[in-house]
Amino acid sequence: MKTGKKALLLALCAVLLVAATVMGTMAYLTSQDTVTNTFTVGRVAITLDEAKVNADGKPVDKDGKVVTLEDAPRVDNNDYKLMPGHTYTKDPTVTVLTGSEESYIRLLVTVKFNEALSDNMLATKLDGIFTGYSADNWSRKDYKVSEDEKTITYEYRYKETVAAPTADVKLPALFTGIEIPEDWTNETLKALGGFNINIVAQAIQTDGFKDADTAWGAFTAATTNG
Repeated sequence: MKTGKKALLLALCAVLLVAATVMGTMAYLTSQDTVTNTFTVGRVAITLDEAKVNADGKPVDKDGKVVTLEDAPRVDNNDYKLMPGHTYTKDPTVTVLTGSEESYIRLLVTVKFNEALSDNMLATKLDGIFTGYSADNWSRKDYKVSEDEKTITYEYRYKETVAAPTADVKLPALFTGIEIPEDWTNETLKALGGFNINIVAQAIQTDGFKDADTAWGAFTAATTNG
């Protein structure tokens, strides 16, 4: 890993020794003082999970029994049976772990279809299928369509920096569900060949960057060139 990337990922570890010595000229009077500064490794650590649900999008326990959202265990993936006009529980939630440095947080939400989208579909705001979007806490910055027009990726940033926590900090969920539009008929879904939603959580230190745009620019450059 390049030196710049180590700095970007807070992999800093060093010991600095400063010593000062003063010698007398007449009677060999001496004085010595030592200051030792120790730099330990910093880190930024997060997790991403969501409530466990069944194929109909209802929260369930580990045995598959329908429960409240609060009682459902947390998992890193779910499978859904798609039906037009149906709403499914999905609450992607980031937790910033104890010991992390102050950081910026973002989520990349990618909707990937098995077939290319039509012009009408591309003109549709697909992020509208995300219900319960927490606009008070997250802001959508950008979206990108892949060259094959099968994939759209949305970038959401947490509006505030997350201070270095002394205990795990669970951020508000980005959204709480997915609603398949009623005009997405079975024929539409069949033509698209189905789709999946992939969500990636990212964090980067705030220290050393003047703002979030600069930080995420550096993050993208480091991961792209990695």
